[in-house]
Amino acid sequence: MSRRSFAILGLGLLLFALVSCEDSSRSLTSTASAASPEISQTATRAAAPPAQTEFLASGPLIVENQLDVASQREGIIAKLYVDTGRAVRQGDLLATIDDRQLRADRDAAEAKLHAIEADVKNWEAEVKVLQADLDRTEKMWDAQLITKEQLDHARFKVEADKFELERERHNLQNQQAVLRSLDIEMQKTQITAPFDGVVARRYVRVGQKIAIGDRLFWVTAVAPLRVKFTLPERFAGHVRPGQLLSVSTAESASSSHPAKIIQVSPVVDPASGTIEVMAELSGKPADLRPGMTAQLRIQDVPTGNAQ
Repeated sequence: MSRRSFAILGLGLLLFALVSCEDSSRSLTSTASAASPEISQTATRAAAPPAQTEFLASGPLIVENQLDVASQREGIIAKLYVDTGRAVRQGDLLATIDDRQLRADRDAAEAKLHAIEADVKNWEAEVKVLQADLDRTEKMWDAQLITKEQLDHARFKVEADKFELERERHNLQNQQAVLRSLDIEMQKTQITAPFDGVVARRYVRVGQKIAIGDRLFWVTAVAPLRVKFTLPERFAGHVRPGQLLSVSTAESASSSHPAKIIQVSPVVDPASGTIEVMAELSGKPADLRPGMTAQLRIQDVPTGNAQ
């Protein structure tokens, strides 16, 4: 092959190489341009704020008024007026303790009180009579009609009767206190409801002998219902009284009831790292009872934003 043929062949190979490099450059530029929007969209998605999540808490349903009604005196149950499940109002009679001996003692004390009252009136009249006699005696002494001994005798008699009157008045006050004490003991034989609610349990039966402090009934209010629960310490500063919540139970998860936070513990429990919160339900939900476990949903607080 001649030198001219080799030159032409070399020139063709050089042109082919230049065309190939230009196509490769265009392909890389096109690929980079196509990938650029995808990278930009990914970066935008990463910068978007995280979706809000809910924190699920649980706690028992409670009421403020709930206590055991205890006996304030010993005796025997004479009569029962209510049983378990009975709705009661404050002051309703629940049971009575046999008060026959106590009533007899009170009747005797009242009779003695009336007798002392009569004695007081008698001594008051006696003092008035002697005071009138003393006034006449002093006039007779001024007229020099009686001796000094007669005047002194009349004065001493009035003073003695005044002391007797004062003693009887003290006796009257003491007997009035005795009667008031017996009236209080009589009231203790009447077992009454301390507040509006329902009789949750009855511990006694008719004829049972009881002592001071024995439990007789367990009375609980039915409203307002409250739920006490705990939250992680990251919620401190993010929950406050007045905040609204949604409350449900495992048995009625499909239905929820509005509640409002009424109390937030000002400290964090160092042992569990939680704060205690109390919320109160609105109205009187018919499907909820004290003692049930309630579930609450509250907007979660990201760990990084905890105060």
